[in-house]
Amino acid sequence: MDDIAGNGIEFPAVINGQIWHVAWHPPPDPPSGTPHGAEAVCVADGRVVMVSREGVRWGLPAGRPEQHEQWVDTMRREVQEEACAVVTDCRLLGFSRGVCVRGPEEGLVLVRSMWRAEVRLAPWDPRFEMAHRRLLPAERAFQALAVPEGLGPFYRRLFAEAAPQGGCASGTPHG
Repeated sequence: MDDIAGNGIEFPAVINGQIWHVAWHPPPDPPSGTPHGAEAVCVADGRVVMVSREGVRWGLPAGRPEQHEQWVDTMRREVQEEACAVVTDCRLLGFSRGVCVRGPEEGLVLVRSMWRAEVRLAPWDPRFEMAHRRLLPAERAFQALAVPEGLGPFYRRLFAEAAPQGGCASGTPHG
C-alpha cells in the first residue's frame, strides 16, 4: 500500500476501539482542537529510536502535555522519559488532527505535534512506561511500528517528512 496522507484530508482510523477521522496538517500553525501532545521520529547515529512497553509492539516516543507546556517542550520531555535520550536538534514536521466520530469520546477533537528529533542516547534506565528501546534503520523502523488500523497513510507521511533534508532547523513552533 503506497497511500500517504495529504494535507487536511481526513481518513478513518480505529483507535482504542473508537472511529476517528484523522488528517495531517503542515506546520507552522496547529489546526483547531485540544492540544494532545507530541510524537517524534528520533534519530541517533542515523537510526530511528523505537520504544515498547512489553518488547512486542514498538512505537515512537510520544505523550501528552503537562500543564501549560509548549509543543516542543512536551516532545523533549517525552523523548527523555520514554527513550532515555536528549534532543540535540529538532524540526516540526506537522500536526495530526483527530475527530472522534464514533465511540465514548464522540465529538472530541485532538491535535498532536509531529517531529523529527536528532537525539543523543543516554544509558538505558527506564523509569516510566516504556521498558524497551531499540534502534533500527528508517525502513525497518517503519515496518516494526505498531500502527493502529487505518493510520498507515498518516505514518507513511510522518516518515516521509522525517527523511533527512540537508540539515535540521531547531524547532521553535507556536504553542
